[in-house]
Parts: sequence; C-alpha cells; structure tokens
Amino acid sequence: MNTAAWLILLLPLFSAVVIGLGAFRSRKASAVISIGAVTGSFLLTLLLVAFGGELHPSVTWLAIGGLQIDIGLQIDQLSKLMLCVVTGVGSLIHIFSLGYMKEDRDFSRYFAFLSLFIFSMLGIVLADNFVMMFIFWELVGVSSYLLIGFWFEKPSAADAAKKAFLTNRVGDFGFLLGILMVWAALGSVGFADLAKSVSGGTATITGLAGFLIFCGAMGKSAQAPLHVWLPDAMEGPTPVSALIHAATMVAAGVYMLCRVFFLIDGTWAMEAIAWIGGLTSLMAALMAVQQDDIKRILAYSTLSQLGYMVMAVGLGSPDAAMFHLTTHASFKALLFLGAGSVIVALHHEQDIWKMGGLRDRMPKTYWTFLIGTMALCGVPLFSGFFSKEAILDVALENNILLFFVAVFVALLTTFYMTRLFVVAFMGEPRSVHAEQAKESPAVMTVPLLVLAVPSVLAGYFYAHAPNPLVLAASLVVVVFGMLVANTLYSGAKADPLPAKLGLLAKALRQRFWFDEIYQWLIDQVQENLAKLADAIDRWVIAGLLVRGTHGTTELAARVLRLAQTGNLQTYAFWFAAGMAALLVFTLS
Repeated sequence: MNTAAWLILLLPLFSAVVIGLGAFRSRKASAVISIGAVTGSFLLTLLLVAFGGELHPSVTWLAIGGLQIDIGLQIDQLSKLMLCVVTGVGSLIHIFSLGYMKEDRDFSRYFAFLSLFIFSMLGIVLADNFVMMFIFWELVGVSSYLLIGFWFEKPSAADAAKKAFLTNRVGDFGFLLGILMVWAALGSVGFADLAKSVSGGTATITGLAGFLIFCGAMGKSAQAPLHVWLPDAMEGPTPVSALIHAATMVAAGVYMLCRVFFLIDGTWAMEAIAWIGGLTSLMAALMAVQQDDIKRILAYSTLSQLGYMVMAVGLGSPDAAMFHLTTHASFKALLFLGAGSVIVALHHEQDIWKMGGLRDRMPKTYWTFLIGTMALCGVPLFSGFFSKEAILDVALENNILLFFVAVFVALLTTFYMTRLFVVAFMGEPRSVHAEQAKESPAVMTVPLLVLAVPSVLAGYFYAHAPNPLVLAASLVVVVFGMLVANTLYSGAKADPLPAKLGLLAKALRQRFWFDEIYQWLIDQVQENLAKLADAIDRWVIAGLLVRGTHGTTELAARVLRLAQTGNLQTYAFWFAAGMAALLVFTLS
C-alpha cells in the first residue's frame, strides 16, 4: 500500500515530465498520458480507501540540529476523502477537456500543465508536515499561473494570471510567518508531532500564529480582502475554471485549515476566521446577483460557498466544512463543465443575456445543469441541501448573527442561480448562436452525467439530522428565492434590477469597486512610497552620506595638500608659527 500511495502522487508528475520532454509533438499521446495518469491515481485512491488503513510512508529529506524534515505522506480519513475529490473530479475534467480543447493549437501544453497542477494539489493533500505542504502550496501557485494565463496572448488572461499569482503571495507571506512561529513555539513542523504537543498540553501557540496560518487559506481560498483574483481566473479555459473552483486550488485553503485545526482551536483566531468567512460569503453572493457572464456568476458563487466552509471551521466544525467541500466539488464541477458545454455550443459566448432557449436544443446539458443548480441552492434531497444544513446548524449553535448571515446568503444563492438558469436555458433564444446551438459531443456530456450522480447522492453518506428551525428557514428561502427570481426574469429581455436598485445595483455590478480601490492604492500609495524611497536614496544616502563623505574627505585632502610643499623653509616657517601660537596660548 505504501507503493500505491507514492504512485498516486507521482503519476501526474510522470505525465507532466513525459509530455514536456516530448515537446508536445503528439496531441493524442499527450491526452492519453495525462488522462491515464490522473485516472490511475483515482483507481489507486479507491484501492487505498477500500483496503488500506492509515499509512505514513516517509523518507528523510533534511536534518539540521533538532530540525528534521521528511518527504512524507499522511494517509488517513481526511486525506483519503480529499484524494477522492481531487482525482475523481480531476479525471472527469481531463476527459471533458478532450472535447473542449480539441481545436486549440496548444492542446498538448494544456495537458502537461493540467498534470503538473494535479501533482501539486496531491502534494498538499498528502503532505505530513508544514515544509512539504508549503513547497507544494507554492507549486500550486505556479501551476495556476500557467493555467489561468494559458492563452497568454490575450492581455486579459496574462493580467489575470499575474493577479492570481501576486495576490496569493500576499497570503503566503503570512502563512510562512505562521509556520515559523509554530516551529519556534513547538519545535517541530510535522503534523503528528505538533498534534501530540498541543493535545498533550506541553505547549501552545498564540492566536497570532493561528491567524497567520489562516492567511495562507485567505489567499488560496480567496477570502476577503484577498478574493479579487478568483473571478479574473475565469480568463483560463473553462475546464481549468472547473478544476480550480471545484476540487483543487480553492479547496486547498479549507483542507489546510481542517488538517491543522488543532493549532487554531481555542484561540482568538477562530472568531476572526468565522467572521471573515461569513462576510466573504455574503459579499460574494451579493456580487453574483448582478453579474452577466455565466462563468463569473459561478465564480462568485464559489467565493460565497468557500466563505461558508471557512465560517464552519471558525465556528469549530471542520467536519461540516469538509462535508460541504466534498458535495460542492461535485455540483460546482458539474455547473462549470455545463457552462463550458454551453459556451462551446454558442461559439464561446458567455453573456447569459445572449443565450436563452437552450432547454430543447441541449437537453443533456439542461438537465445536468438543473441538477447542479438544485444542489447549489440546497433543494431538499440534493447533496448541497445536507451539507448546507450542517453548516447552518453549526452557525445556529455558536453564533446567531452568523446564522442569519448564512440564511440570507442561502436566499441570495437561490435567487442568482435561478436567475442564471431561467435566462440561459428558458424562454426564447436571444441571439443567432443560441438559435443554432446543438448538444455537445459525448466526450463532454458523459462527464456531466457522471457528476450529476454525486450531486444528488453525495449528501446521503453523512449522518446528519437537521435542526427543525434550520430546516424550516432553508425551505422558506429556497421557495421564496426561486419564486422571486422566476417572476422577475421569466421572459425578460433585460435585467430589471438596475432600474429598481439604482446605485446598489451598480455597486454590485462593479464588485463594490475593490479592484478600483486596489488600483488606487497601487497608483497613489505604492507609487508615492517608491518616489519617496527614490528621493531618500538619491539625496540622503547617495547624496549626503556617500557623495557628502566623499566630498568632505576630498576637500580636506586638497587643503592639507597645500601645506605639503616639500620646501624646508616653508616647514620651518609653519613650525615657528606653531610654536609662537603655543607660547601665546600657554602664557595668556
């Protein structure tokens, strides 16, 4: 079983290396190798789940004094669950990509980057210590940069990739400081050793260290104020959006918090984490209400659901967070791939107001997208209902204000997803492309049908009896949200909300001007600080200190040189003058 564990990690790396060394010559071979690698990792994961217990294979990588760092794998219930999510959903996204990317000239490069991304994510999942996790954490950042900016010839894609990379570096700096603080306090970076130290009461860490560790999750899982990169990540190919938003990169932050929950449990960081998650969830749901790009609506939905998960961790329930992460991975991947199916059918049109009438033209996409929508809205009997109820229960028990926030977010989620579904799939076609749309090929629809199964059934594997009050609130907001959205948008030719909401609608459409504020900070604060630093360097350091010291020394040398004539009579004169001055000073 140890060999199987290592193969799960290394197969995608092997795929990336082989495709890269082949210089992307064969499109077919690249796809077969990449899909075969991730599918192989998935099958080995199922083998571990069925027959393997808890494993901990490792090799020593670095030993300095009392610090030992291993390249080790931690196979337990948590990592097994995440492995199933990453490799299972990743395999279907790889297969879907065959149809979506078939006309792309860089088809092989795409699959090489996809394999590298899966390898990086699996490294985070399997890591048994902070150092190994951080290495793969940064590798995920590099991989996401390559995939978001895959169509780098488009300025918007190149900018989005840089934005994602730089924003994550801000969070990762805090994450690194947190790791150093934990090592300094507990003397280890291994999760097992840290857990023993904390549970045994031999050492504790401060809330600051816990919050700094959370900063890494703020970047990867796009929590406010580091959320701005995630919607722009839509510039990458749609299967990449599905991979990043469903099962991998954005889930990494939540998974990391659950893995090291013992470090933050009981600290003041819990309260901060809960509120940041709750407010991110609310803010993103509000933004989604006024977006028209089908992928951006789903992107803000991801932000909102990630806020749910982070809030659950902050409220002391990593189990509820992982439950929602698992169900969300299936139905959000389904929704993104469904959006990709629509985008391809409409010749890469992404504006929902140029869609419409797709129900009869794309029946498989329609029904599977409906299932994903129902799951995301938390309609009873769908997977999202069970996991959302678990989080609402935790909120009701621990923080009544966050409970009301979460219920309102559930209402907004139902509203904007019903809006998306009604405008895109119902009514009459709103463009020529919509009129001519046809169902996607089987290579794209089969993954949709497969993902529809866990989108319905995944919630039944978690034993949870919802609170009657929570259940009643959920049913009310689902029914109310659907009715209001259907009333407003059924048959609508344009969005009626801007006229009704005025400035609020503009604020939602402009995403509360976060990007503009950050741009102002860069243009004004950063640029002015740079100019001040340049002035200090130019006039104080280089001018006063360097040139001033040099000039003073040179002037003194020139003055002294005047006295060094080499003439004995001159020296005798100065000697006599000095003696006379000394006598005058002494006798006076």
